[in-house]
Amino acid sequence: MMTEGSQPQSIVYVVDDDASIRDALKSLLASMGMQVDVFGSAAEFLKSTLPNIPSCLVLDIRLPGVSGLDFQAELAKASIQVPIIFITGHGDIPMTVRAMKAGAVEFLTKPFRDQDLLDAIQIALERDRTRRAQDKLVDDVRARFASLTPREQEVIGFVTAGLMNKQIAAEMDVSEITVKVHRGSVMKKMGARSLADLVRMADILGIRQAKK
Repeated sequence: MMTEGSQPQSIVYVVDDDASIRDALKSLLASMGMQVDVFGSAAEFLKSTLPNIPSCLVLDIRLPGVSGLDFQAELAKASIQVPIIFITGHGDIPMTVRAMKAGAVEFLTKPFRDQDLLDAIQIALERDRTRRAQDKLVDDVRARFASLTPREQEVIGFVTAGLMNKQIAAEMDVSEITVKVHRGSVMKKMGARSLADLVRMADILGIRQAKK
């Protein structure tokens, strides 16, 4: 739901070359309060500007120009990480297996129950919300790490590897007092409330030193 002039909280894209299917799905999803955009082909979808909000794609397996499965591979290659729900009137087991292995949320054969599609869309949107939250967390941690001085960045690697201040001082050829100052600054700038917090951040960044 959204107010006039505001951005929707989420959006469902429908790509199907059958206009009657597009209209029926748009009507169904709109009746449930969802924001919906429909497209007649994969090329049409790719030409559009996608808002940066949680979304999912309801995709026909058989499309003009490129198959739904090939389009799924194209999106992955282009790092467009939109969860996909396949719909088809001509599904088979190998096709279903290929789609699911490539990360599809669901594979529905026409005619399908409206509730099955609605359930799959809720799962897909939640998956996209989770991914976006994780991406934001990673971006935030990287930005905080970038704000550290080179010395502080060195210290975080040693601290999260479990080295004591005395050991870190020896590794860096500085005084223990200096290490304590750097360590305090690191905790503050990274927004870490505990060593465990800092360790999780270092794992996200992939910067933990091997303990000697």
